[in-house]
Amino acid sequence: MVVLHPLSDFLDYNCVIDNLSPRYYYQGFCPQSGELVKLPRTPLVEAIAHSLMQKLATDERYSREGKMYGVLLVELATGEQRILKAFSGLLNGYSIVEGWVPPIPGRDEVALQEARTLAELDAIKYELITLKLLPERQQYKTLSEEFQQQLQAMSDRHQHCKHQRHEKRQLLSEILTGTALTTALEQLDAESRQYGIERRQLKRRRDEALHLLKQLIVAADARMQELKQRRQEISCQLQTQMHAAYSLTNFLGESRSLQQLMPSGSIPTGTGYCCAPKLLHYAATHNLKPLAMAEFWWGPSSMNQAKVQGEFYGACPERCQPIMGFLLSGFRPNPPTPFPTREGGEMSLPIIYEDEWLIAINKPAGLLSVPGRYRDSQDSVLSRLRHLLPDGMALMPVHRLDQETSGILVLARDRLTHSHLNRQFQQRQVHKVYEAILAGAVTTDKGVIELPLWGDPQNRPYQQVDWQRGKPSLTNFRVMAREGNYTRVEFMPLTGRTHQIRVHAADVQGLGVTILGDRLYGCRAIANRLHLHARELRFQHPQLGNMLYLQAKTPF
Repeated sequence: MVVLHPLSDFLDYNCVIDNLSPRYYYQGFCPQSGELVKLPRTPLVEAIAHSLMQKLATDERYSREGKMYGVLLVELATGEQRILKAFSGLLNGYSIVEGWVPPIPGRDEVALQEARTLAELDAIKYELITLKLLPERQQYKTLSEEFQQQLQAMSDRHQHCKHQRHEKRQLLSEILTGTALTTALEQLDAESRQYGIERRQLKRRRDEALHLLKQLIVAADARMQELKQRRQEISCQLQTQMHAAYSLTNFLGESRSLQQLMPSGSIPTGTGYCCAPKLLHYAATHNLKPLAMAEFWWGPSSMNQAKVQGEFYGACPERCQPIMGFLLSGFRPNPPTPFPTREGGEMSLPIIYEDEWLIAINKPAGLLSVPGRYRDSQDSVLSRLRHLLPDGMALMPVHRLDQETSGILVLARDRLTHSHLNRQFQQRQVHKVYEAILAGAVTTDKGVIELPLWGDPQNRPYQQVDWQRGKPSLTNFRVMAREGNYTRVEFMPLTGRTHQIRVHAADVQGLGVTILGDRLYGCRAIANRLHLHARELRFQHPQLGNMLYLQAKTPF
């Protein structure tokens, strides 16, 4: 079975990847040496994954169920590069599919026991369904409701009669005396007692009628509890056998069972079935050197898997992350990509304007404006310029662009310049123009979008329209062109809220059409980047006093 694919199956020879910086690292500590081992997810492997997504989109078999898919870029002993692809779990009920990495060995050893267990689980499942749909349950419910209605009707009638007897007692007390009054009142009391007797008799008939049904239901519930406990026991027993049989191999040639790798506590169901372990195990056992890996979700989401189709995801924290250190043990990455030179390099930072007070660069998509909090997010415009420029350590960013947004980014070279520029941004004295391609038709040619934006602290960096808690945001827009199913739009934001243009485009109270490639806000179209570019910037030079007009050509 062919599982090694040439790059030409996924990438056009004319494909150009501008940014080689990793977007994410699969990483873990080697159990033997304690060393942190990292495998990157790069723009190149993401482009390969996007090509696979296009193939999946043309075949309805891949749209029936949602699951994780993965690609691993590997290097052969000859130095040639190839691609492995894998799916998590089963694909349409099959574990082995032509062209895909096979499952990790071990399943055959417990195949007979698995077949027996699955057959027993099926039998339990159908018996549980039968017991849950027991006809007596509906009979009990229907009969209970009928008796309840009769009791309610009797209670209403008794209440009415009780009110009549009360009025009658008052009337009799006015017109009768002595023995006659006593006799009349005793008759009314007898009527009251008779109503009580009738109610007790009806309840007794109800209890007798429901008793046998109740016994059958209680017995069925007890049997269901037994079956559920049995189901849990045999499932755990099978999982234990599978985890003992499943053996993973790393790049040191070491093999461990899942039980050995996760000895403390229970092993989550599905461990070892995910894409990353399958890809890395196959590479380790076939003398293939990993270069980069990417995993993404494809197909419908589910209640248990709130995933976005076409979105990239890292190692799942329950199943894959705990064994990632072992899987990557012995892996030696290629030398890290050097910072670019000012003249070019692996990923240049084109300088649009530069003087002794400030510098403006054309930030590529995929690169952070400033370093992030963690070690794998330190690469940024600021860190690169600090590495490249003699006065780099004094640089201060005046504003920021989202990681996936390209375009003009200005940095100050001293505190006074930074203060002046910062004030212009805060006072809305800076003219900004962005260009974007929207994944759909925009019917209005131009206008203004004014919506209050709020960022949920529990779901950063996602922003949403919130009329109670949101901060005001204002954007002018103009349609530049309509290109097939897409619309090219020019945005002029007057405020600078996080993700302002992206929300103003996507929200139904704005344009209601997402920017192409903006998966965070619901774009489902396949794209190699977020199609948003900071094209123009105009502001007063804080030292020279003249108006500075900067432009960066839109790359899409």
